[in-house]
Amino acid sequence: MSALPSLRQLGYLVALAQHLSFTRAAAACFVTQSTLSAGLKELEATLGATLVERDRRSVLMTPLGLEVAARARSLLAAAEDLTQLAAAAAEPMTGTLRLGAIPTLAPFLLPRILPGLRAKYPRLKLLLREDVSANLLQRLADGQLDFALLALPFDTGDMQVRPLFDDEFWLVGREDDPALKARRATVSAPVAERLVLLEEGHCLRQHTLAACPRNETSNRSGVEATSLLTLVQMVESGIGLALVPEIALSGGLLKGSRLVARPLTPPAPKRSIALLARRSSARLAEFAALGDFIEAARKREHYAVSTSRGRRQRA
Repeated sequence: MSALPSLRQLGYLVALAQHLSFTRAAAACFVTQSTLSAGLKELEATLGATLVERDRRSVLMTPLGLEVAARARSLLAAAEDLTQLAAAAAEPMTGTLRLGAIPTLAPFLLPRILPGLRAKYPRLKLLLREDVSANLLQRLADGQLDFALLALPFDTGDMQVRPLFDDEFWLVGREDDPALKARRATVSAPVAERLVLLEEGHCLRQHTLAACPRNETSNRSGVEATSLLTLVQMVESGIGLALVPEIALSGGLLKGSRLVARPLTPPAPKRSIALLARRSSARLAEFAALGDFIEAARKREHYAVSTSRGRRQRA
């Protein structure tokens, strides 16, 4: 049997492919530059091929080096799953769990579930990462995350997907806007033309476009927001209207503003919030437990809201 590269050597290659700098790659791997360089030379000797082009000014990956680095990421993720398999078998929902969430969800869902999650699983340490969907999926595939909270529809590839709940969109604008006079609003063609969008990379942008007539909006203003908070501020300044997820509204996004929100006429456009994991993950029992916990928390919240509304109506 021919010699095989070590996981450490593959880790060095992945770090160098990411940083394209021996200094930064060595720092990311917590080794000296000479140790990283020696490890990469050993890897090239083992494989009998050049993976990195080196000179005094720059570092370039060869085409083979890029392919080996891509496969190395998958191997390292699988190795991480193996170590987590043993840990999860010993005691589930303990230790470190790395969870990612998209920016249009994280500030509104996580504060509602984290206190209860910590109370139920006191030995679980959550490391949170907020990023757009494509980046979270890549980190999940590379083993840098254990699970991720995304909004569907979105191409999730071969990931394990657990739908959690639906999140309807509401139309948000200034109180004197004609589009918001009725108790329920409609995303007509004129309304669609006035919608302010999030910038490219946010799945909410595509969900907004999908809710528009003919699946398009001209976005005539040409103005795009980097976050939901910026989007709301733009609408308040009179630039246009916005479609905002219900979970953000119930999380207080409009608090302190002069904006109003109206539900949309049925069938209202919505997104589906889902929990994702690698199919090879050794933490699928924890994946199920976390999904169950979030679903139960949402049901309790909806019950409390509906009960409060019923009391107000009877009063």
